[in-house]
Amino acid sequence: MTIRLPDAHGALRTYEPRTEPLPLTPGTPVTSRTVFSAAHVVADPYADVSPDSPAAVDWDATLAFRRHLWSHGLGVAEAMDTAQRGMGLDWAGAAELIRRSAAEARAVGGRIACGVGTDQITGGSLAEIRAAYEEQLAVVEESGAQAILMASRALARAAAGPEDYLDVYGHLLRQAAEPVILHWLGPMFDPALEGYWGSAGLDAATDTFLEIIAAHPDKVDGVKVSLLDARREVALRRRLPQGVRCYTGDDFNYPELIAGDERGFSHALLGIFDPLGPLAAQAVRALDTGDTAGFRALLDPTVELSRHLFQAPTRFYKTGVVLLAWLAGHQSHFTMVGGLQSARSLPHLARAYELADGLGLFPDPKLAEERMKDLLALYGVHR
Repeated sequence: MTIRLPDAHGALRTYEPRTEPLPLTPGTPVTSRTVFSAAHVVADPYADVSPDSPAAVDWDATLAFRRHLWSHGLGVAEAMDTAQRGMGLDWAGAAELIRRSAAEARAVGGRIACGVGTDQITGGSLAEIRAAYEEQLAVVEESGAQAILMASRALARAAAGPEDYLDVYGHLLRQAAEPVILHWLGPMFDPALEGYWGSAGLDAATDTFLEIIAAHPDKVDGVKVSLLDARREVALRRRLPQGVRCYTGDDFNYPELIAGDERGFSHALLGIFDPLGPLAAQAVRALDTGDTAGFRALLDPTVELSRHLFQAPTRFYKTGVVLLAWLAGHQSHFTMVGGLQSARSLPHLARAYELADGLGLFPDPKLAEERMKDLLALYGVHR
């Protein structure tokens, strides 16, 4: 069987899908690295909502996908950017997601960490921003999940300089019940976060970030860095206090960062590990046995797909992630909260399908092919 796929110039070309998936089976939790997959949410396609309405979530399918990730030995990073936090999923929806997913994690013995932000407000004083963070931190801690302190658009607008970040984050870390993960999300993921940590220059911002950690090393489990700059991440990793992990969020360079070097390695908290979950788990299990070459052999070929999904404008990578979840059979439709399924072009989606199929990511390649043909037909591409 073949399928006709449009390229970036609008021409159709013939592609022959593979017939067998890569053999990937569930397994025990990985041990050599702490690995979180930032998981997407599944929209309710039958809800009569508009793009600016509160999110309508298919809870059964959303939680089933998290069980899928846990079954392969990965942790789940919940209510993060991949879950369309601030891009279709508001705080009320995120709070319900956190509570439901944390309960599911307890039921199956899965590891979970959840995003804490300030998205219930759009602006305000530093005191109001602290209060918003505190409200969300309480929800996460009451759920029994680990907290991830996410970057705040409101704080980026309100802060006059590095001292305001030192004050807000210091306050939150002092009151956190357990060590948290600090999240540095770069402006390529969210333009509203330009100049975070009080400096336009990344060197000065890094110094402020490290100053916050150094003042509270017992309250920081690790840092998640999403700057898409491998050299900068390695330099930051080497400056962290003893015992503070670096979780790579670099969806362009993750194999080399997770493999590491003679001076250390990164753990992982990645959006690309949503579609790559089973393959990523199998790769890290190779690392568990000391087989770095086997790890790289499995994971290096996935980088082309990841760079495609995360190409600029990077914040729309979620569209490709959800497309692949639909094609893989994890949900029955290609619909997203906020109508974000329209955020990428048909040629972009077609290339995502081709790359994922080439990697053997679809458990049922025939199902993926038929669903892709249905999508193409919707755009006027005849079978």
